[in-house]
This record gives sequence, C-alpha cells and structure tokens, in this order.
Amino acid sequence: MAEDSKDSPQARHRQFALPSPHAPPAFPLVSLLPTLPKPNKPCPKSFIIPSVRGVQKGMAPLVGGTGGTPPRIYILPLSLSKGGGIQRTRTAMQYKFAKEEQAFREELRTFLKEELPPKWRYGLIETADEDSDLARKMRRKLADRGWLTMGWPREYGGQDASPITQLVFNEEMAYYRAPGKDAFGIGMLGPALMMHGTEEQKRKYLPAIAEGRINWCQGFSEPGSGSDLASLQTRAVEDGDDFVINGQKIWTSGAHHADRFFMLARTDQDAPKHRGITFFLGDMKDPGVEVRPIVSATGRHSFNEVFFDNVRVNKADIVGEVNRGWYVAMTLLGFERSTIEWPAAARRALEELVEYAKETGLIDDPRVRNKLADAAIDIEVSRMLCYRVAWLAAAGQPPDSAGSIAKVYSTAMLRRFSEAGMQVMGLTGQLRVDSKYVALEGGMRHMYLETIGVNIAGGTADVQRNIIATRGLGLPRGA
Repeated sequence: MAEDSKDSPQARHRQFALPSPHAPPAFPLVSLLPTLPKPNKPCPKSFIIPSVRGVQKGMAPLVGGTGGTPPRIYILPLSLSKGGGIQRTRTAMQYKFAKEEQAFREELRTFLKEELPPKWRYGLIETADEDSDLARKMRRKLADRGWLTMGWPREYGGQDASPITQLVFNEEMAYYRAPGKDAFGIGMLGPALMMHGTEEQKRKYLPAIAEGRINWCQGFSEPGSGSDLASLQTRAVEDGDDFVINGQKIWTSGAHHADRFFMLARTDQDAPKHRGITFFLGDMKDPGVEVRPIVSATGRHSFNEVFFDNVRVNKADIVGEVNRGWYVAMTLLGFERSTIEWPAAARRALEELVEYAKETGLIDDPRVRNKLADAAIDIEVSRMLCYRVAWLAAAGQPPDSAGSIAKVYSTAMLRRFSEAGMQVMGLTGQLRVDSKYVALEGGMRHMYLETIGVNIAGGTADVQRNIIATRGLGLPRGA
C-alpha cells in the first residue's frame, strides 16, 4: 500500500494520535505542553478527546505532538473555527507555581522524608491505633514550624498563607501519607471560632489548637441523621449554668484519641429542624461520655460511637447563640470541602502500582497499560478540578459548586482507580497486610475498601450533586 502523503487525513491523524496500546509508553502520558498550537492551525477532529470526563464547559482536553515529539495531553480553552481549525478564546492557563510556593513544596518534602519512618503508610480517612503517637509528634513539629496554622490570620498565630500555598501543603502531606494535620481543630473548629466564638473562647482554645496541644473530634452524625443532619435527635436541656446532654453520635473519627469534642444537640424540640440546634464544646473525660469502637471493613479502628448520658456542658462553651448552632455548623463544614488529598493519594498509589506492574511483568500486557494510562488521566483531571477550587479562593471568588464538583469527581475517581488497581493485581491485591504474600503492603486493598466511606464522608455524592444543580447550574429545588 502506498504511503500516505503528509497532508492526508490519515497522516494528520497519526500526528496527533496517542501511541499504540500494544507498546509500553516510554514517556509520561499526562503532562502539559510548554507551548500552544498556533491559532487557527487546521487539525483533524481526532485532536479533541471528548471521552475525558470532568472538564468544564469551554475547556477541551487535547493531545498534540509532531514528528518524534512525544504526544502530551493538556487542557486548553478553545473554540473551533469555521474552517475546522483551533481558535484560542483567551490566554491559556499557566500551571506554574510561584517561586516561593515551589520552594515551600521542596522544604516540606525534605521535612517529611526526614521525619516519616521508611515505607510509611497512612489511610485516606482511617488511621490505626498505633499511628496516634506519631500523629501527635508530627502535629507538634508542624506547629513549631508554623505550618499547622499557616492559613490562619496572623492575629490568631497564623501566616495568612494563600489558598495556593495551603493547597501545596495539603497535597504534599497527602502524597507522603503524613499524619498530624488535625483536620478537625485546625481546619474546621479554629476558623469557626474566629467567626462565631467569644473572645474568651478564642483565648482559651485557639492557642492550644495552634500549638497542637489538643485533639478534637466531631459529634455530628447520628444513627438516623447523616446526610439529613438537621434531623438529629441528641438533646440538650438547660439546667442553671449548664446544659445537660443525652444522645448518641456515630462515625466519630478519632474519638478514642480525642481530648475534646464539638457537637450539635437539639435545644428546642418544637422549632423547625434547622432551628433549635445549638453548637457545644466539651471534654471527652467528662462524666457520662462513653466511646465504643467501630472496626471497619479494612480491619482498622478509626470510627466510634459516642454516647452522652447526662453530660453537663457549661454555657460558656456554647459557640454562637442558643438555638442557632446550625449556622455555626454550616460555617464549619464550609472549611471541609478541600479534596486535593484524594488525587494526591491516588497519584502516589498509581506510581507504586506502575512499579509493581514493571517488576511482575504485567506492564507487558496492553490491557494493563491501558488501565494505568486511563487512571493517570483520571487522576490528573481530579487534580486540576481541585486546583481550580484553590485558584477561585485565591482570586477572591466564592467556590460555590466548584468544591462539590471536585468532591464528586475525585471520590468517584478513587473508586475507579482502586477497582482498576485490584483488577491489575488480581488475587494478590485481595491479600491482607499480615499475609506473607501481600504486595504493596496491602495498600490497594485498603484503598479499595476505604473508598466506600470516602464517597459518603463530607457529604454524599447525591447531596453534592444537588449543590451543583442548585448553586452551580441555577436549577430549581424539587418540590
């Protein structure tokens, strides 16, 4: 057969197509082009890959490369001209971090490599009991460097770090599976106290949180109140200078290691369900507080049930107004929407899976290479969506539905990736960490089981989709 001319559609298709899946790639499939194609340069329709999910309107994922240049996938704002060429609609996004941000990333990486034990592993949302001591030590070291509260205002001991710098911190901590971040105290309660707490509460709790001296747990979910949190039934009855609390909380992460708790309880039984709720702070050692363990499918004890039997909480430890705790809780949950941890953890796991495939010869199977390539693209899309949330915050724009979009996509990505990883590893992937035949220290199995909870924690996918529909797309609420 005669060779295609360089201007034929077949030749142009080869110029921009991905490499054959029957040959192992010798270059990264997911990266960024240093330069953009010239505006209005003709190209075949195959230049656009519509199958990549999670790209917002007006953004198209592309692949390009000429001659011996490796093709690379990137996302470019574009439109197609009448002649079939590309028209750049606005200046391309720059994926470069500022010098000081990159310097901080390198400093943090060096610190983590020095402080973490060799082959250290840490779950996505679960931790083993033996990890708690290291977590406390790491928290104090992070606090000593000012990293624990870098996002806090300077008046409260923080560094006023930008959302992008905070993203770098969270991404590297997740990639290295480092403990000690204190999501409840630093990431949620501290900012809520700054907005709603009394001056006495700020003086009492903020320094201790900033210095990593207090472990907090969150008492929100109940056996009958998860996504519909406002239906909670735990009661608090006024008695002199105190409120007396009775009820049960469930899925309370780290309660068995916590020093103090923050929780919601119903203080007005006759008010509409979103009202009549009050936000309390309390001591886990108070009489009447009982913690019972919940061992998850992974075999780890991270979650707990917490029972309150006539637990007395002083009125000085009410955050905000009585019967208006729902608004405090919504402020607090607004600080929970960071999801850069998911693609960071998946990226590390993918690198390990690729090495495993090379060591075992599985990389020679084109089906395995396709799964790994699909996972790399999926993870990168998730990462970009999380970057977008931080970029919006840095630009002073409310993320609105962007956080929910990142959360829905990222948790679904984790499920797809862990399923693919289990398929690649076969029966070996199902072995527990205590098996002598286990590979990757059971990490893929653990991630696969954890993704069940990840899809629920922080708001289920259905709840997030409702937020996207109403706040992002402006659709009316259902009747």
